[in-house]
Amino acid sequence: MRRIRDCLRLNFENKFSQVQISKMLQISRSTVQEYISRLTIASTSYEDTKLLTDEALENVLYNKAQHVFTDSSNDKELNYSYIHAELAKKGVTLRLLWEEYKSSCPNGYQYSQFCYYFKQWRKTLKVYMHQQHIAGERMYVDYSGKKPSIVNRFTGVITEVELFVMCWGYSQYIYAEAHENQKRENWAMGHVRAFQFFGCVGQLIVPDNLKSAVTKAHIYDPDVNQSYESLASHYHVGVLPARSNHPKDKAKVENSVRLVQRWILARLRNQTFHSMAELNSAIWRLLDDLNKRKMKKLNKSRYDLFVEVDKPNAQALPQTPYTYIEWHPAKVNLDYHIEINRRYYSVPWHYCGQTVSACIENNIVSIYCNNNRIAMHDVKEKEYSYSTDSNHMPPNHKAHYDWNIERVYSNARKVGMNTETLIKKIISMRSFPQQGLRPSMGILALGTRYGNDRLEAAAEIALNYNLYKTQQIKGILQNGKDLHVEESEMTVENTTQIRGQDYYSQIN
Repeated sequence: MRRIRDCLRLNFENKFSQVQISKMLQISRSTVQEYISRLTIASTSYEDTKLLTDEALENVLYNKAQHVFTDSSNDKELNYSYIHAELAKKGVTLRLLWEEYKSSCPNGYQYSQFCYYFKQWRKTLKVYMHQQHIAGERMYVDYSGKKPSIVNRFTGVITEVELFVMCWGYSQYIYAEAHENQKRENWAMGHVRAFQFFGCVGQLIVPDNLKSAVTKAHIYDPDVNQSYESLASHYHVGVLPARSNHPKDKAKVENSVRLVQRWILARLRNQTFHSMAELNSAIWRLLDDLNKRKMKKLNKSRYDLFVEVDKPNAQALPQTPYTYIEWHPAKVNLDYHIEINRRYYSVPWHYCGQTVSACIENNIVSIYCNNNRIAMHDVKEKEYSYSTDSNHMPPNHKAHYDWNIERVYSNARKVGMNTETLIKKIISMRSFPQQGLRPSMGILALGTRYGNDRLEAAAEIALNYNLYKTQQIKGILQNGKDLHVEESEMTVENTTQIRGQDYYSQIN
């Protein structure tokens, strides 16, 4: 017992490695590992062992294991479920478990028999259980091929929706919900709600190669899209996409999808749902029953395995809530704007031609180049609208932009009253005054070529005939109509071709 206490002290207090401890105490490394493992199995802290006598410590470390390796009804029969669960833990091997078993059962099986009987038992499990999954490590996620549907309450139109499924690798604990589509935001927020349902998160996520997760599939080096990477970074998990055309890479979730189809969708087949909220409420109600159904071979439910094995070894959720971030790669056009969802946002003009990344978070567009933020804009609601920062313009463009409305009015007033009236009319007709600046400046520029007097005359004609486009004003000046203004109204007395009222009275 003195050696065991020294081993535990060097490990927990002095933080020496197992190799260093084995050299100091002149015992094998496997023996060091055994002592440490026994304390872990006993669920006792090192601080508590200091208060125990040698006899009490021996009972804690050895008597604790007597009932975990063997069936209580038969000292010779192994507790296969316990061995199977222990193998899911990092660093645990059959050899280590056998040594612990022999310590508690000296007359038990030898190593070869121990391995043989366990492997025979494992063959009785389903095929998908043959893979050894480390507890709390992997989570698998996919969409179901069979889809639920919702019915429009007023039109009766039936719309199929997507079924999102996530499960744990070891316990196969399942989460499911319905989505309107497979767009990135639904995909990301489905993960968030699943993590909240589990109350923890694994080390790795294994998705399929759908576009919401993978930009470009590759057997060795797939490209995960930036929005999904942001989600993984927030929760401190890795993303390991399954290989294309290799369903066994995600066999766990494939089986979970089948179970959800069998025990949830099949039960809901005769029910009608009019909204996503109604459908998800029904799915979650049946999901609890699915997770608590006992698996025959292990005689435990998915929920029991999750609580016992996966959750204690998983990561805690981050303190700060996740906010969805939508990333868009874009190339800066010649007008120093990028396009995002049919909307245009400016960047400093010297980035023209470069590839940048833009993210949308909380209705704010942030644009990055080489991980440096170069611009920020509010999200534009209207499609094909522009958000332009004057500081992003080159000097000659900025001077052009600085022509504000008052300056345009002032220049039009210098030409004449008709020109000023015409310019004010053009600007007032636009939804936004700034939209009238460009045509107004085009009209005023005609005065440089044709003279202000002719422009004033052309403005009078334009007002009379409701002509408000730059090309129409330019046409008046090009054709010289402002130089030959003809009488537009004709009197009946001067027109002999018109018969008039008296002509018809004479016929009668």
